[in-house]
Amino acid sequence: MTSPHPEHGPEELCAEGLELYGRALRDEGVPEQQADAVPCVLRAGLLRPDLDDPRWLRPVPPGLALSRLLRGIAEDIALRRQAETQLAEAFEPLLGLADRHPDAVDSGGFTLVSGRARINDAIKHALLRSTDEALTIQPGGKRPLPSLATALVNERPLLARGGRMRTLYQHTSRHDPAVLAHYELLDGDVEVRTLDEVPERLIVLDRKVAFLPANADRTVAVEIRHPPLVTYLATTFDRLWRLATPMYPEAVQPPTLNGVTPRQRAIAALLIEGHTDAVIADRLGLNVRTAREHIAKLAATLGSESRAQLGYLIGRSGILDQES
Repeated sequence: MTSPHPEHGPEELCAEGLELYGRALRDEGVPEQQADAVPCVLRAGLLRPDLDDPRWLRPVPPGLALSRLLRGIAEDIALRRQAETQLAEAFEPLLGLADRHPDAVDSGGFTLVSGRARINDAIKHALLRSTDEALTIQPGGKRPLPSLATALVNERPLLARGGRMRTLYQHTSRHDPAVLAHYELLDGDVEVRTLDEVPERLIVLDRKVAFLPANADRTVAVEIRHPPLVTYLATTFDRLWRLATPMYPEAVQPPTLNGVTPRQRAIAALLIEGHTDAVIADRLGLNVRTAREHIAKLAATLGSESRAQLGYLIGRSGILDQES
């Protein structure tokens, strides 16, 4: 059983249709039934019935066939341009109304941006229009050098205009030379702080526009211009910022208490919650191997010989009750 011929417009000639038309040109015709499986050749006007023998189809000269197809495309373009003009004329008075209400937002204040290149362009253009402030959350550990290079180009103009930058990383980034070097190359009001865990990536500009990833691999983003939601995101950032440990320009090292490092305390809290090594690594911006090394060191410090005993000793030690 043959599959049905896919529907397409006359200007979208398929390989089967072109092959049949070429055969008709070579043989000066083809039997009518051969066009049953390729109806597009008739719709496009490439073949026509033989007046003397309707069982045969004769080819229309290529020059004439092409001229007719191009004429159809030109007419379609003209109709679309006419519709474009009518739509612009209809919206002209409405655009005037929007100018009198600068706080109005379009599409509910949400725009989906698809593709990393388009996302980066959207952020770049928003940064170029920003004058006051950029708040950023960067989860994960090391940042790739191309990403840092792009950020450097985009951030410098904001700082040159007198704006300020506040960035939240995870503690793992405190040991990334590329991240540290990145901020040494920036001049202006720049501060960086870190936490054990941070939410998903976030950019808030001038507390007027925000960007959030819309899928797991960050190939789709949401551009948010809804004032209450942008305010909420900026307020959330402010509260995380007050809890975070300074990293740049003046680094403050979280203290080690009773031989247990801050990272080990963060791991201990997640272990008590019953998370696997993979989940712990993901939430703290580590790879699994590094997370397991920290778990082993924590177990050695507390004198644990098993995972179950480690949970008991964490609770008994009181390390999670100590302030970092």
